[in-house]
This record gives sequence, C-alpha cells and structure tokens, in this order.
Amino acid sequence: MALMAPELAPHTDTDGNTVSSVEDAFVALSAAAPEGWRVELIEGKIHVVPPANGEHEEIVTEVVDQVVSRRTDKELRTLTGIGLFVPGVSPTGKVIPDLVIAPKGSFSDRLEYHDPAPVLLVGEVTSGSTAENDRGPKLRGYAQAGIPCYLLIDRERGHVVVHTEPSGQRYARRTEVEIGKTVALPYPFEFELDTGEF
Repeated sequence: MALMAPELAPHTDTDGNTVSSVEDAFVALSAAAPEGWRVELIEGKIHVVPPANGEHEEIVTEVVDQVVSRRTDKELRTLTGIGLFVPGVSPTGKVIPDLVIAPKGSFSDRLEYHDPAPVLLVGEVTSGSTAENDRGPKLRGYAQAGIPCYLLIDRERGHVVVHTEPSGQRYARRTEVEIGKTVALPYPFEFELDTGEF
C-alpha cells in the first residue's frame, strides 16, 4: 500500500497553521504502524508494508543461512529489519531492506536509519506490493549509494538477479538466473548461492 504525498518542507498556510511535510507523515505512520509492519519513504511516497508471508521469510532465512555457513570473513554480519538512509531513493529516502550484509559493528549506534556506506550486499525478496519498488527506485537508490551488490529475488518473475558494479543510478553488471539454479555472489562472498533451496 502506498500513500502519496509531495516532498515539501513544513510550511505555514494563510491562516498561520503549520502544514506537515511528507517527513512528518512518515514519522507519524512509523510510530503508529503495528508491530511487524514496515514504513518506507520511496520517491515521495510513503509505503506501508504488511508483515512478510512465510515463503518470503523462508527465502530470506535461506540466504542468511547460506551466507553464514559459506562466508570466509567471519566478521560479516547478516541483518534483517535494519533501516538505511538511501537518499538516491528520494531526498529523504528511508528504507528497510529484507537483508543487509555488513562488517561487524557497522550499525552499533542507536539510530533507526543508517548510512549505507559499510553495506556490502543488500537483498530484497519481492512480493506483489513491493516488486515495482524493488525493481525500480530501490535498484537506482542502492546503486547511487554505492552498495557493491544488490541481490534481487523476484518471486513474481521467477528470477534471481545479482546486480554489481554500481555506477550512478544503475549497476554496470547484472547476472540473472531462474529460481532453482545457482548464481555466483561476488567478493567478499565468492560462493554459488543455491536458489534451488528457496
């Protein structure tokens, strides 16, 4: 579900009343969202995403398990539910990816949304309500943020796409396989992700 709102700073109307910005609405919705729901601000739209279904969570867990068991760098951490500040998604782009991999201690502060600079891989598993954002605004934003690898598991299209080599608002390299096959993850992972386990 997306709520559309213009990205304006708070201002005063002709009667002297303060008019809220999309950021104010985002903060209010984030505070009011039921447990398990995610609120993201993408390209000027507030997206309220319901809790993931079982298949979605099984896929995320499988990726986490494979990374943890095959990583050579034991200092890498897999995180779910961590907020990233990705201005490329929108001027106030606040997103919560399905999966983030970064070195230990990268997000040890108390912030809700973090600088994506230490992120080595970000992953999204599509659903009917998020697929277009995952394929479009988030792809562009993650590339612009310089995140080295974007793993997109596109359930609706039946494909897994590994985007690497960020350049501007796109990734220069794209490797796509059907779900069920293996796909190579780049350095520092350097193993074949078995999507047949999804």
